[in-house]
Amino acid sequence: MSVEQAAGVEGEALEVWIDQDLCTGDGICVQYAPEVFELDIDGLAYVKSSEDELLQAKGATTPVPLPLLTDVVDSAKECPGECIHVRRVSDRVEVYGPDAE
Repeated sequence: MSVEQAAGVEGEALEVWIDQDLCTGDGICVQYAPEVFELDIDGLAYVKSSEDELLQAKGATTPVPLPLLTDVVDSAKECPGECIHVRRVSDRVEVYGPDAE
């Protein structure tokens, strides 16, 4: 099954957020998807807006660009802090990450 199929409907809008309380600052997410994730001066990872702005508000989400979906999913799978959450925008159901079914 492809990443797109597992997310539900292929091409369905997804968003990602990071729980900084669980972030270990390893930066694996930044290595996989630097367009989506960035480490801040506090040593924790945050998501970035589509305008490349660091989103530091607690629970801030950013859209997952379809071309980067595999990289974002790999980030969630490899994250040692298990703090990356990918969910459908339509119903806010987590499809990748520690709370995915």
